[in-house]
Amino acid sequence: MEPDILELESFLPYRLYRLADAISREFSKIYKERHGLTRPEWRTLSGLGQRGTMTATELGEQSAMHKTKVSRAVAELERRRWLTRTPDENDRRVEHLALTKTGLAAYREMVPLAKAFERELLARTSAEERGAVARGVAALEEALEEKR
Repeated sequence: MEPDILELESFLPYRLYRLADAISREFSKIYKERHGLTRPEWRTLSGLGQRGTMTATELGEQSAMHKTKVSRAVAELERRRWLTRTPDENDRRVEHLALTKTGLAAYREMVPLAKAFERELLARTSAEERGAVARGVAALEEALEEKR
């Protein structure tokens, strides 16, 4: 292969992106079928379900979503009455987002489905492979953290 050609199919960042996207698309079938959610809406719902109250900025950082995607997801979940916005007392530009009882119920319904999806996905690999993946992902995350 020529040195000035990048073979995407063997380039690790591209392979990881494609794998993450394929897994995300597969899982999205579950929450789309169950609740008609988009990926940004699911990430918003799950972030708030896990953490409780968050700002849109925090949601974007946690889910690696652009602020416009967060904004649209928040607007849709608010339209469904799955989340509420409370203005910050000190900074009116900031809103604290939290799930309503209905939103929390949808999140709690999805948790066991998400865990089952992950279990079934990992069951396709051996225990040794699962350990190698977990160690490899952790090592890459750590290496990137050290670089910051």
